[in-house]
Amino acid sequence: MNESRTRKEIIDLRLMHAGWNTSDRTQVVEEFLVNVALSGVNENTISYTNTFSDYALLGKDGKVLAVVEAKKSSRDATLGQEQAKQYCYHIQEQQGGELPFCFYTNGDDIFFWDLGNYPPKKVYGFPTRDDLERYTYLRKYRKNLSQEFINTKIAGREYQIRAIRSVMESLERKRTKFLLVMATGTGKTRTVIALIDALMRAGWAEKVLFLVDRIALQNQALDDFKEHLPNEPRWPQYKENEFATDRRIYVSTYPTMLNVIRSEKHNLSPHFFDLIIVDESHRSIYNTYQEVLHYFNTITVGLTATPTDVIDHNTFKLFDCEDGLPTFAYSYEEAVNHTPPYLCDFQVMKIKTKFQVEGINKRTISLEDQKKLILEGIDVEEINHEGTELERNVINKGTNTLIVREFMEECIKDDNGVLPGKTIFFCMTKKHARRVEEIFNQLYPEFAGELAKVIVSDDPRVYGKGGLLDQFKNHDFPRIAISVDMLDTGIDVREITNLVFAKPVYSYTKFWQMIGRGTRLLEPTKMKPWCSKKDSFLVLDCWDNFEYFKLNPKGKNSSSQVSLPVRLFGLYVDKLALAMELADAKIYEPTLVKVKKFIDLLPLNSIVIRDAIGLVNQVKETSFWETLSADSIPFLQDEIKPLFRTISGVDFKAMRFEKDLIELSLAQLQEDTEKFGALKLAVIEEIADLPLTVNTVAKHRDLILKAQTDYYWNTLTENKLDLLIKTLGPLMIYRNGTTLMTPSEYNFKDELLEKEHVVFGPQNEAVSIQRYKEMVEEKVRLLLHDLPVLQKIKNGENITDIEIEELTWLLSHESPHITVDLLRRVYNNKNAALVQFIKHILGIEVLEDFPTIITKAFDDFITKHSDLSGKQLDFLRLLQTYIIEKGNAERKDLISAPFTRIHPNGIRGVFDGKMMNEILELIHVLAA
Repeated sequence: MNESRTRKEIIDLRLMHAGWNTSDRTQVVEEFLVNVALSGVNENTISYTNTFSDYALLGKDGKVLAVVEAKKSSRDATLGQEQAKQYCYHIQEQQGGELPFCFYTNGDDIFFWDLGNYPPKKVYGFPTRDDLERYTYLRKYRKNLSQEFINTKIAGREYQIRAIRSVMESLERKRTKFLLVMATGTGKTRTVIALIDALMRAGWAEKVLFLVDRIALQNQALDDFKEHLPNEPRWPQYKENEFATDRRIYVSTYPTMLNVIRSEKHNLSPHFFDLIIVDESHRSIYNTYQEVLHYFNTITVGLTATPTDVIDHNTFKLFDCEDGLPTFAYSYEEAVNHTPPYLCDFQVMKIKTKFQVEGINKRTISLEDQKKLILEGIDVEEINHEGTELERNVINKGTNTLIVREFMEECIKDDNGVLPGKTIFFCMTKKHARRVEEIFNQLYPEFAGELAKVIVSDDPRVYGKGGLLDQFKNHDFPRIAISVDMLDTGIDVREITNLVFAKPVYSYTKFWQMIGRGTRLLEPTKMKPWCSKKDSFLVLDCWDNFEYFKLNPKGKNSSSQVSLPVRLFGLYVDKLALAMELADAKIYEPTLVKVKKFIDLLPLNSIVIRDAIGLVNQVKETSFWETLSADSIPFLQDEIKPLFRTISGVDFKAMRFEKDLIELSLAQLQEDTEKFGALKLAVIEEIADLPLTVNTVAKHRDLILKAQTDYYWNTLTENKLDLLIKTLGPLMIYRNGTTLMTPSEYNFKDELLEKEHVVFGPQNEAVSIQRYKEMVEEKVRLLLHDLPVLQKIKNGENITDIEIEELTWLLSHESPHITVDLLRRVYNNKNAALVQFIKHILGIEVLEDFPTIITKAFDDFITKHSDLSGKQLDFLRLLQTYIIEKGNAERKDLISAPFTRIHPNGIRGVFDGKMMNEILELIHVLAA
């Protein structure tokens, strides 16, 4: 195809797709005249030559917004790069205004170049006129980010400010992708909302997309935006389903946005957004949903709570970061060890039952339960299950009952000391969750079924105002949310004081996300009556998860899974190749039809398919199949098969059944009788699981019963195979259960075999100090009734120096031994007097420790100076740590190590004279 045909048949259509009318010369001018100045014979003479740009895209004022250089489809589009650039600079000079944006294309590939700002980038469509005018406005009026203040009412903690500054400074250095690693509960959403606010005010972004992976998180994010950016129009609003193009903030799940960009109805431009925030960046975005990120030409910020040392290589690669080096990181340990802490520490209690450890067998079943089995005619010898089979192949109500009872005994309770605080029970399956809910209702009927509720994603009662999730978050009851996957990540309920792992977890990332449900501290202004105090939370580990991650710090190595459509297409190609080898037309012809139909499922609007459109067009040509040979098979397997990862929105249960049948068919053709027999039994089990009590299923009763006989499979033909796929495949959604085997169910009495407190957290070293504080506080409260001097302090009366001396002597001879020096060490306050400690213990006044005083002073200083650079913030944080450790800092210290690590000249190289004086004054006040 020559250049003229490429322009007419491909480029013109793609411009029209972006809303440009190529016939309207007020919008698009083809062969746009460009005057190129040439040097004359002498300095006073300038001559011009005329050349022509393939396309000029005009703004509403008639000026050129963009230049498009075209090459024929068979040539590399980048051959037009230099030519397009020169046209842009000449047109800028010619029209005496803005530099046009630069595009060059061969029809299939389009490259966009924001000259002087960013390097060329492949894009998946032309911008609309509105997009280009927005780009022009942003480029012209955006402000210097180093001077842009951060709204500390949205995100005012120093690490949040540092995170925002790290992105803003990198933007100034022309970077466009960023990864923020922040522990769950440290305010990732608030941080990026403050970032969005700053970028909007500075003119770097007008339209923002916030991507989440679940509807519950979408609603939570919308609430956060409504609270912190109430004046920015958002999508979706309440019960708004249609995509609107007139908003500034968009919050969407990955599947929703994928449908939008693939839909002809919406025709959403790849240049529609200026900024995308990817919440909880993890493996799910690397396959189908990565397409969303590739489609849009934007600044992209990824958020994750996964510890830096276990983040997947692909995550760093996706955001253009070196392995192990995110744009910014703030860990759980840093947050807990901060003074005062930003996150809540936790205690762990490990419990194991006899059946979990020793299994369910004749040796472990009680004699009483064995007698019951004999009366029921059941042979005890036939019962033999490993402990790991619980809730998989065997269900024992007694084990779940024991776990529930232990939880109710050991859990952190509310202020009344009766009911558990807010709790999440992590269960293995939805049926397991329902069984646990039933046990709570049976054991505690006085709560009328309101104490514990199953909260799972496919229950419509979960969502919306007044739904189960809303009740759990904002009302007294339910106290216990029994969850399967839904509450593992992202859900923010600060009042959670207990987490129960009634399941094993093998993913380190997911495990710490689950722990993160309890790490948030209470907000003093938003305390709920059912949770007014939270010093730590309890993790009840029923499946040795902590032990597992001690031995396997990164969990299981999960290999990247090949998607079901990819596997099924590969099997059809294998069958096609085998039919060619056997020269069996009865198999070859129907299989060929299936392969062609499968190729027709490829979503042509997917950018993955657009990138490979040449390959796809090749297999859509009749000539390809007319000349098909064994040499064509590797092409189908290597080049076409991977494209099926783009398939979404199909009946995957029917597809899985079809895959099983094609595997079985291949085994039959290969005469692998052993494999055929095993696959046949598995398929018969699938068919047997179809419930004949459902009318839709019962209509095909005869076929379902026939397909469970040996005769049916011994006489299997392609027609029978196709009948099963077409008729029974769509019925697979009605299959009972999630496993082929029906688990055995018992109600044997289980016993507690092991119960221990486990020290597992970042503050192990503080245990003895904490215990000493508890003993001192208990002693002072006991002495309050006997010592008049303590009563005077309690009542706010003045006491004499002699009384203080007497009290000091008395306390030093009590058990525990109490002195001012010890109190200063324990409460970490080097200046407080004895009376201040007593008042603190009696609850009369709050005594802040030295690190807290220093930290608050620095946090206030940073909040007042929100325009500080990343380097300046690093210097202040180092100075804060130095003062906490040394007790003070002098002017000469600030030009020596460790401050020379920030700059060779220390403070002089980081701050100007005015700021230096402010910092020295701060140090002076703190030392006073």
